[in-house]
Amino acid sequence: MKEYKMRRGEYLEERVPDMEATVEDYFGDISGTEEYKGSDLYVVEDPDNPVFERIVVGAVSYSGKKDKLAVEFEERPAAEVIADGHADAAEDAVSAKNEFLLEATGRDAKSRRDSLKRKVEDEDETPDGVS
Repeated sequence: MKEYKMRRGEYLEERVPDMEATVEDYFGDISGTEEYKGSDLYVVEDPDNPVFERIVVGAVSYSGKKDKLAVEFEERPAAEVIADGHADAAEDAVSAKNEFLLEATGRDAKSRRDSLKRKVEDEDETPDGVS
């Protein structure tokens, strides 16, 4: 599961006031919920795009901090997707993921990667035994 933060001064509930409808617009019908870190996330068991096997997405609340977007995209193996004749769907899947994450976080793919790099670098600089 990956967690994404919003841009400075922005909040997830302001960017995506109706998470359920937004998830259904991008990925398909929601089939249920799943608990993650005390928050209920939406589960799409049969996504519209054949590249995806399952998608879990929603807001994760933290005490005293802004909510984060938690997302897990489970994808079918590329060879299987191609064998089923859905090679063109891979491009649509990447677009759907990036457009959804941009709408929800306000960050494009490059700024999300840069943020992840900074997080990893910060973790590398923390001495052992210190959190």
